[in-house]
Amino acid sequence: QVQLVESGGGLVQAGGSLRLSCTASGRTLSNSAMGWFRQAPGKEREFVAAVRWSGRRNYGDSVKGRFTISGDNAKNTVFLLMSSLKPEDTAVYYCAMGRDYGSTDILRKYDYWGQGTQVTVSS
Repeated sequence: QVQLVESGGGLVQAGGSLRLSCTASGRTLSNSAMGWFRQAPGKEREFVAAVRWSGRRNYGDSVKGRFTISGDNAKNTVFLLMSSLKPEDTAVYYCAMGRDYGSTDILRKYDYWGQGTQVTVSS
């Protein structure tokens, strides 16, 4: 069994920064990929960013140049540094873990999900 726990969400003003973290525990996957998704009220869950075991990273179009994902393989932890935040970034942010193969930007690649953490950006 794997448990994922997100932290770091909160209320920030537009233009500010926020750092999210996600730690996996239990029987974690070997050679895994970890990703971040977000879901705003009334909208579908959206891919944000992912990092592979090798360190290769991928980002959604809406966050490229503003968000940075990083991981610590030994600690089974992934971070998301969000900068230049906009009101449209407001959402519940979820971390996920899956096998390190294939595309990293689609929901079906991930086997485990956290409960999510709320990020609210005010204008």
